[in-house]
Amino acid sequence: MIVVVKIGTSSVTTAEGLVNHEAVKRLSREVGLLRREGHEVVLVSSGAVTAGVATLRPDGGRPTDAITLQALSAVGQPRLMRVYDDALQEEGLIVAQVLLVPNDFGERRQYLHARATLLRLLELGVVPVVNENDALADDEIRFGDNDRIAALVANLIGAELMVLLTDTPGLYDQDPRYAEDALLVEEVVEFDDALERAAGGPGSANSSGGMASKIAAARIASWSGVRVVIAKSDRPSVVADAVHSVPGVGTVIAARERRIPARKLWIAFALPASARVSVDAGAAAALVERDASLLLAGVHGCTSEFSVGDAIEVEDLDGSVFAKGIARLSSAEVRAHLEASGTTERSRESGELIHRDDLVVLLGAIAPRNS
Repeated sequence: MIVVVKIGTSSVTTAEGLVNHEAVKRLSREVGLLRREGHEVVLVSSGAVTAGVATLRPDGGRPTDAITLQALSAVGQPRLMRVYDDALQEEGLIVAQVLLVPNDFGERRQYLHARATLLRLLELGVVPVVNENDALADDEIRFGDNDRIAALVANLIGAELMVLLTDTPGLYDQDPRYAEDALLVEEVVEFDDALERAAGGPGSANSSGGMASKIAAARIASWSGVRVVIAKSDRPSVVADAVHSVPGVGTVIAARERRIPARKLWIAFALPASARVSVDAGAAAALVERDASLLLAGVHGCTSEFSVGDAIEVEDLDGSVFAKGIARLSSAEVRAHLEASGTTERSRESGELIHRDDLVVLLGAIAPRNS
């Protein structure tokens, strides 16, 4: 089994922001156990920025400007990797640092290259430790949290399980920070608005994610056919229990039974959307029920500029996004078509905006957008 394990900043650093050596050793022992059982493991680890803050500004507050945070990440990342290298060596394992940026998922050729590299590392018996390349990432085009990176990596390499380790035992039906009667949700059957509200916001001052980002990541992984477990990082044997489906390990989100092809998963979750078009009820029904292509005749409106080859979202007349695909026409061509509304020229129009092979129906799944 290929397992992707993500550990958050609050779980891998101390209250002072230093790398928590004991937490990393505990996780490394679990990785060693899984490897001896024949499993392959990819770690996704936060904590570089916080470690950099502690190194250069131990008595100051956490800065907020992007350039300083990126510089601090460059300081903290090697310190974080040094701890992983030492801890995994004690388990007889070799570690590899893998720093990713959105371009590694957004371009199909780079996506395939990233997959080949990660899978080759696993074949060589190496434990990849993945993080976002914060030091060089464009602040306008970045992931922003490692939960989503973990989900995209799980999709990328065909993992069977993704474990999101956090500082709480899992997902609660209410935000436990404010509700004393909050109950742990042991299994998620469907994603709904109540679940999103229960997730709340970021979990700590040093983290960029929180339970809301974990739900979004779990949605991506579930659609990719990956089982997800959200669990407390310091729970004894937490990763092994997640692998062996031990009851009570945390919150479990089952993989969807209906899987979609790898290329459509790439379109849905790895490729940022440049714009959005709205379609009429007939077109929406054709896309959802008949797996049809999106024709210009069904387009009702268009927002923002896009070019041929860009990813665009498709919404119904109520504004709900239900599909996403790669455009075969530009926004200029779509607007020219809309301006001809009601004319004979439009009634004869049959051009394809998105071909069925380039379109995926999301049905409530969360897809990434460019900011």
